[in-house]
Amino acid sequence: MKQGKVFLVGAGPGDPKLITIRGMEAIRKADVIVYDRLASPRLLTYRKPEAELIFVGKLPDKHMLKQEEINQLLVDLAMKGKIVTRLKGGDPSVFGRVGEEAELLADHGITFEIIPGISSAIAVPAYAGIPVTHRDFTSSVAIVTGHEYPNKTYSQLDWEHLAKAVGTMIFLMGVANLEQICRELIRFGKPPQMPVALVRWGTWTQQATLTGTLEDIAEKVKLANFQSPAVIIVGEVVKLREKLAWLEKKPLFGRRVLVTRSRSQASELVDLIDEMGGEPVEFPVIRLQAPSRPEVIQALDAALTKDKLQAYDWAIFTSVNGVDFFFRRLSGLGLDIRTLVKARIAAVGPKTAEALQARGLIAEVLPFQFQGEGLLEAIIHELKVGQQVLLPTADIARDYLPQKLKELGLEVTEVDVYENVLDMQDGEGVVDMLRNRDIHIVTFTSSSTVTNLIEALTKKGIEDPISLLKGMKIACIGPKTKETLQSFGLSVDYMAKEATIASLAASMSGSEM
Repeated sequence: MKQGKVFLVGAGPGDPKLITIRGMEAIRKADVIVYDRLASPRLLTYRKPEAELIFVGKLPDKHMLKQEEINQLLVDLAMKGKIVTRLKGGDPSVFGRVGEEAELLADHGITFEIIPGISSAIAVPAYAGIPVTHRDFTSSVAIVTGHEYPNKTYSQLDWEHLAKAVGTMIFLMGVANLEQICRELIRFGKPPQMPVALVRWGTWTQQATLTGTLEDIAEKVKLANFQSPAVIIVGEVVKLREKLAWLEKKPLFGRRVLVTRSRSQASELVDLIDEMGGEPVEFPVIRLQAPSRPEVIQALDAALTKDKLQAYDWAIFTSVNGVDFFFRRLSGLGLDIRTLVKARIAAVGPKTAEALQARGLIAEVLPFQFQGEGLLEAIIHELKVGQQVLLPTADIARDYLPQKLKELGLEVTEVDVYENVLDMQDGEGVVDMLRNRDIHIVTFTSSSTVTNLIEALTKKGIEDPISLLKGMKIACIGPKTKETLQSFGLSVDYMAKEATIASLAASMSGSEM
């Protein structure tokens, strides 16, 4: 049997965009991903669909597996010929015990790579507005384990040398021993008023920072019930936080936003939420696919014959998806846009127009109002009785536009070029987050995302999904989506002024006036 390979990967401190390109490559290659609690779960969405996931997370008071068992697990999986990615929070070489895992792999002759990650020791302070060095304060920094194992063989910390020789001190895993850390540093010469900061869940949505001095920080931590995981920063550089804190100023900082769009469409909204400091949580309750019913396929192909395409006076596209699936089918039939020799092109929305332009087509009609009503208003003076219209849509598209065109005496060929299918993959974690009120905003971009989310939650065991959703803020695009939400008794907190993802994001951030 062919032997496998193990990638020992630093996932970074939490923000999934801080992983290295090489680390992302290892995730995408893996047959098995062995991960812990400090690696962002969003990174797992980049795995192969068939990749196996094994959680070996460690809590301060509980280990899923002992370190020796994790070491052996990596060996066993590789011996079975698997490509294994061991995903570890931060950098695997900074108190990550990667050496122990690599040693056992080497003892068994297993090929491995150590892929560094951005250490929480430098990234977490930076996200809190604290650079670990600054020429006005210090040019030296020490990274110290704050968790002393009673049976370890190396010597205890040289507190005297540490206190006198180093400017900034970063303690990892040290919350439980904070009193001792402060006491020893004061004992060996650090002034009691030396600034200290603790940053909990740094770079994550729930990032929180507590500041004080060596003299009072331990008491502040007790009063605030400030729990691990947290990075401790000791030094004059902590004074810069008040001026340099940048993450907390982002409009969606601390907000976790549920994205219900199909995964193929979600990237723009996910990126905008990220840019605004929020954490996007993807639960794509819709999967878009080509028509599956034989009668629909037959009707589509009949509408796309060469003779029919040459006869259309109008080709009206109402969505980016309609454009994408239309051209896929056209290509599959061995045809291209040249067969629409006399059709005028109209599009609903700027994104639809952009999708057409990417294929070399300029939509000559683009309404100011990005929905069917606006398009009809824009082209009504151009329409003539008897004109033939091709209208590629979804299987659940509104009937407003085709109905109005028919009433005006036009011959409308409406064809389903794609269909919406309920998708419930990767939903278990989202259900738990909804139950625990860990989701702050739920976004809807169409009526189908509303109905599909409610159906998905019901099938996931939620008896009353409406009551569950009433506890969150709701953001949506379009009056029809709002009507659907209201029909379920749900109110809309953020309404996009335009039917665009950018407008939806702006409404949530408060920047859309």
